[in-house]
Amino acid sequence: MRNITSLSNEEIKSIASLKDSKERYAQKKFIAEGVRTITTLAQGTMKLSALYITPELLEAAHAITSAEKIVIISQKVMQKISQTVSPSGILAVFEMPDNPMPDALTPGLVLAEISDPGNMGTLIRTAAALNIKSIVAVGGVDPFGPKVIQSTAGTIGLLNVFTWNWETLVANKGSLKLHALVVKDGNSPDTIEKNSALLVVGSEAHGIDPEWLAQCDDRITIPMPGNTESLNAAIAGSIAAYQVFAKNN
Repeated sequence: MRNITSLSNEEIKSIASLKDSKERYAQKKFIAEGVRTITTLAQGTMKLSALYITPELLEAAHAITSAEKIVIISQKVMQKISQTVSPSGILAVFEMPDNPMPDALTPGLVLAEISDPGNMGTLIRTAAALNIKSIVAVGGVDPFGPKVIQSTAGTIGLLNVFTWNWETLVANKGSLKLHALVVKDGNSPDTIEKNSALLVVGSEAHGIDPEWLAQCDDRITIPMPGNTESLNAAIAGSIAAYQVFAKNN
């Protein structure tokens, strides 16, 4: 194990810079915080580079990884690299996975310009819970941003995340069908064949881009018998995903 106490340490500066999306992709690394999130990521497909802890988290750190990857840091250093106001005392740096090859795309969710990290994370976590193996992120918030990672509770490591533009998705979807989730006048999610489905969930503010919507195979709408105009993107996408991929067995 190593110890770092200096705020000017170059390694610490590099980790702190991972708060920025350009730096994450330049270094091909991302950060995660909290014992639960880090443990789930480490047990999945993500490769742990290093684990930074304050001294009181040493026992928890040993349960996650080997001593050579553990770095003990001061509270001030943790405050510098953490994304939270009150750091948990444990932060990991993981290697960012490469974009999966197109032939790895399976039925799943297309998150089209989702801009809220909490919504993105919730939808990824829902996908993992439903045993969905593919997420296609088209624009919107970075799926490997710290707030998204925290919202997934580490479950992002349980599936393939494709960061594509819309044209790449259309060119590589093969026999899979694009089912656009819209507020009204769509078909019931129960009518969808889950083994060939890509459920498209659009932007919180604007829905699905009209040009993209025109390229989808059909439109689906969640039945809402109550007097409600629409649902939050994460809630609507989660309900529709359940109806397509779990209820529709």
